[in-house]
Amino acid sequence: MRPLRDTLTLLSRSAPMRRVLRQLVAGERVDDVVRAAAGLAAHGFPVGIDLLAAPARTEAEAFAAVAAYRTLLDRLADAGLAAGTDVAVRPEVLGEPLLGGARKVCRTAARVGATVTVEQPASGDVDATLALVAALRAEFPDVGVALRAGEPRTEDDCRALSATGSRVRLERGGATDVAEVDKSYVRCLKVLLAGDGYPMIATHDPRLVEIAAALASRYGRAPSTYEIQMRDGIRVPEQRRLAARGEQVRVRLAYGAAWHGYLVGRVAERPADLRLFLTSLVSRR
Repeated sequence: MRPLRDTLTLLSRSAPMRRVLRQLVAGERVDDVVRAAAGLAAHGFPVGIDLLAAPARTEAEAFAAVAAYRTLLDRLADAGLAAGTDVAVRPEVLGEPLLGGARKVCRTAARVGATVTVEQPASGDVDATLALVAALRAEFPDVGVALRAGEPRTEDDCRALSATGSRVRLERGGATDVAEVDKSYVRCLKVLLAGDGYPMIATHDPRLVEIAAALASRYGRAPSTYEIQMRDGIRVPEQRRLAARGEQVRVRLAYGAAWHGYLVGRVAERPADLRLFLTSLVSRR
């Protein structure tokens, strides 16, 4: 994967590729993402937001990261957009002390009516992530967690986290065997949709979306008891079609100064995303 990442980094320094990547984020400033969130809300879409920032290496950087998340939530509240918005929190961005910083972010989210979902860290330490989520849920029961279907343990984790009120976002993950990841994704969907929690189905794959909808129907799930999540600007017609059909579709926005490294890393992890990005951008013209 490293050679591919290096090649993509080199290519992304060209002006045309930077313009392509730049269109996949709302901007670098909080003003940019609040404006984008307002546009989506005007079309009836609930919003998810990812702050793209570098990992905190010092106490000062950790303090600044916590402040950035809280500022985002306060600005959304000022704009009347916080209620129902989900903010993704990356443990490596919060730095140390991790639990203390995460609690501060969750406290602000609870005050303005937003929710928080904890992402898997770059280190891939799932146990540490689940321990953090368990600690936060003792005070903030609606804290969500992202799981990657490409991890061998995820089906068991879904089973353990499928209790009432448990918010779980299921992502594909970075495994290279696409067919095996798809099979794992469906198995995890079955566990989550058969359970009593709140599944958040993060995929742009129309086939997986239809499988999820069929499983929801099989298990007697109303659309209000789960949601489909897609990135802003990716397969927008599909987002609108699903919403018109009655599905609950959350559109996720990304913003922040570290957008370039984030997008290069994502394409390096899953090269098929580059074709998806380019196709979606062409369809928007």
